[in-house]
Amino acid sequence: MNPLSIEKRNLVLHSMAKLVEQERSQIILTNQEDLLAYDGSDLAMEERLKVDDKKVDEMILSLKQLASQEDPVGVERFHFVHDNGIKVINKTAAFGTILIIYESRPDVTIEAGGIAFKSGNKILLKGGKESLRSNLKIVDLWHEALQENAVSKDWVEYLNYTRAETQAFLEKPTQKVDLIVPRGGEKLIEFVKQHATCPVIVSGRGNNFVYVHKDADTDLALKVILNAKTSKISACNAVDKVLIDSKLPNFEGFTAILIEELKEYNVEVIVDESLKNFEDTETLQSEDIWYEEFLDYKIVIGTIDSDEYAIDKINKYCGGHSAVIITRDDKAAQKFMDAVDTAAVYQNASTRFTDGGQFGLGGELAISTDKLHQRGPIGLQHLVTNKWYVYGDGQIR
Repeated sequence: MNPLSIEKRNLVLHSMAKLVEQERSQIILTNQEDLLAYDGSDLAMEERLKVDDKKVDEMILSLKQLASQEDPVGVERFHFVHDNGIKVINKTAAFGTILIIYESRPDVTIEAGGIAFKSGNKILLKGGKESLRSNLKIVDLWHEALQENAVSKDWVEYLNYTRAETQAFLEKPTQKVDLIVPRGGEKLIEFVKQHATCPVIVSGRGNNFVYVHKDADTDLALKVILNAKTSKISACNAVDKVLIDSKLPNFEGFTAILIEELKEYNVEVIVDESLKNFEDTETLQSEDIWYEEFLDYKIVIGTIDSDEYAIDKINKYCGGHSAVIITRDDKAAQKFMDAVDTAAVYQNASTRFTDGGQFGLGGELAISTDKLHQRGPIGLQHLVTNKWYVYGDGQIR
């Protein structure tokens, strides 16, 4: 497929924003059918599945923001003129075709699809069966927006495949696929990595940690932990583990208040052996729980004796997403932030900010826990590869 001009891409995005607004009620009604058909067995998945007016507003805003952003394709990154007169230029380039495989979230059909499209790529969408009606409705709008602007519908394609058909496509694609982005739980990610024959950007796993340092402001620590755990349990940037320095003044009082406040939000509190005497808690039965991402009203709290031990524990068990230190000691915070091996590191703020929009990227395709080719939120400017342009007039080597 020939590249689309930035003017065409922006016109399609504007048309899509208009159509989503016009079809707002129908999108929500269609989503209600998906919600009624879902068995409700997974609280996080159900929360991600739901589309309401707020979600539609976010979809429209993401499309408008994308249309207003600079073209990420064709940006000059490097310029060199050889002694023999050859001019060498490196520019950003579209990947080609991007496959997005995701669970439960109809907003991905717009937001991630829109970012990939604005980056000059053909989009293949493979959503979960639980959101099929919602996804097909939104893809119909994509096709309408493309046709309004005399652009082929082939630029956005929905793969309504079973698991077996998806596996077959990953192993032997019936069309060229340059990049795959799985967005969902660990089982989905492992499935894609196992069967894919092209590059995969791993996105979505959280298991984020908060370390309450001995010099922490405990009121601030309470506020940050409660927000990171309870504001949106279905988000990959929610917190699952808390480590408390045993040298924290009023250690027992702070821990008791933290547990009490978490219980008010109906959070199941699991503690290590050192905290087993605290009321309304369960003692962890296996160290393996430190590896788990919960996506639920559940948290693990443990005691730690040094900054080094906290760093080692986080690097061993976390998902590579986000980690926080709560402390007034800026030197200790910087040491922690430099040593912890996660995509985002924080001092005195909630993990819930690990998000493309919150980081000023104007939305994200995914949050990568890989280190190649991009780590953390993948915004419009990151969803490109590069290409070398060499201009000569007969030079030979």
